[in-house]
Amino acid sequence: MEINDYLFKIACHPEEFEQIHKLNYQTFSEEIPQHERNSEGVLVDKFHAENTYIICLKNNVLAGMLCVRGKRPFSLDGKIGAVENHLTIQTEKICEIRLLAVKKEYRNGRVFLKLAQFMAAYCLEAGYDTAVISGTTRELKLYRQMGFLPFGHLTGTPEASFQPLYLTESSFKKSLAGRLLKDPAAFLPGPVNVTGKVMEALGSKPFSHRSQNFYRKMKQARQQLCRLASAKDVQILFGSGSLANDVIAGQLSLLKGRGLILINGEFGQRLKKHAERMGLPFETLEKDWGQPFGKEEIEAAVTEETEWIWAVHGETSTGMLNSMEMLKQIASLAGLKLCLDCISSIGAVPINLEGVYLASGVSGKAIGGLTGLSFVFHESEPKYSYTIPSYLNLALYHQAESTPFSQSSNLLEALIAALEECGEQRMELINSEYAYIRCELEKRGISVMASRESSFPFILTILMPESVSAEAVGETLRWNGIILHYESGYLKERNWLQIACNGNGRREEIDRMIAKLHQSIRYEQSLATSIRLLN
Repeated sequence: MEINDYLFKIACHPEEFEQIHKLNYQTFSEEIPQHERNSEGVLVDKFHAENTYIICLKNNVLAGMLCVRGKRPFSLDGKIGAVENHLTIQTEKICEIRLLAVKKEYRNGRVFLKLAQFMAAYCLEAGYDTAVISGTTRELKLYRQMGFLPFGHLTGTPEASFQPLYLTESSFKKSLAGRLLKDPAAFLPGPVNVTGKVMEALGSKPFSHRSQNFYRKMKQARQQLCRLASAKDVQILFGSGSLANDVIAGQLSLLKGRGLILINGEFGQRLKKHAERMGLPFETLEKDWGQPFGKEEIEAAVTEETEWIWAVHGETSTGMLNSMEMLKQIASLAGLKLCLDCISSIGAVPINLEGVYLASGVSGKAIGGLTGLSFVFHESEPKYSYTIPSYLNLALYHQAESTPFSQSSNLLEALIAALEECGEQRMELINSEYAYIRCELEKRGISVMASRESSFPFILTILMPESVSAEAVGETLRWNGIILHYESGYLKERNWLQIACNGNGRREEIDRMIAKLHQSIRYEQSLATSIRLLN
């Protein structure tokens, strides 16, 4: 039986708790005579309301469990006194692990180890540095494989004897469960998975941003970026994509005419906020999220006062790609200055910024670098103005060859390493990964928002069934070692979940992600159906 057949999660539904109480009885009343038997076959733990249950499901049926409790006194405190008095280690925040139980047919070791891995991750995230447990002496070898170490004296009866044990981050890492634990498979739009070459470059010895070596490296990076985007010039900024778009807004503030901002997703809305904060005069053309713009409707929105257009190229929020060529054509015919947010699209799809007035990009998305640097591509020499704050003044960056202020040589080295690996081959991998994932999702009846014709082959926005919480699915996948994008406010508001394609995901990781996503959605649907039937 493959471990991938199981689903691990934190219990939160009444149906899950019912199964927990039954397994609790089977294990600690029938198998281990720790509690008296009863006719209901149910045992509700006395600390049930304070327990966090980590459970393992097989075909929607509870296969194993354990619980974490941080409130004192612990059950173990009542058996041996305050546990700290028996420990030989210092502890700041301690919790108790209880009710470790796996049904007999699933006791192949793998379920126990995965529960231990989940437990360790949960405890570390909750800030616990030590966990204690009262372990049956029948399974001491198993507890050692999970990283638990004995302390104190035996408790219980000859029929049900227990050994106090403790677990730390260090003992877990040295254990079989810790050694077998793999890094999570992340499918995020940022930060993205980076290669060893990029991380090696990041770890190089820092050098001064005023040295000749730094200027040479900066020139190299700018040339690489211009080749990648077919652009005339670019400035590299020490900051996020929001900084780059603020810099673009600063340049637009020096123009006399009005602007037109195109909005069909979250990041189009954010361009509007950049313009508002800079006090720019503009109108908007807004579409439902995920709907493409038509050439005629954009042309109809342009007036005699319109001097510039600002739009998002790869709209990450919906997984769609707005047509750069169409926008360039409209701007050229009407004599308008076109500005584009290419933060997610640069490095993911071929880009030609010839004819684009200003465009933004970042290091930490499809390019495959680390978060921390952003770019502003420009077609002509930037205009200088004392009214624009220094940090937002593109002309200052241009005059100082992208280094008017302190810059990080480590981030620059990492960017160069990422750009050396970024090109047509990487874009083909991203496109191939996207096509495979989309096809496999649709085979399973999982809906993707953007149409294939307007899709952005870097990110897929998943539309959840009405009865399924995207956040619940995302949390479950996270505890199963798969990280998708679901925590942003606009995703939570619309009950969406996203999968980003970085071009370096292994097929086995991708297949496991798709299978777990499908499994989790189906499980949440089954729970929703059960609740409806009960009501």
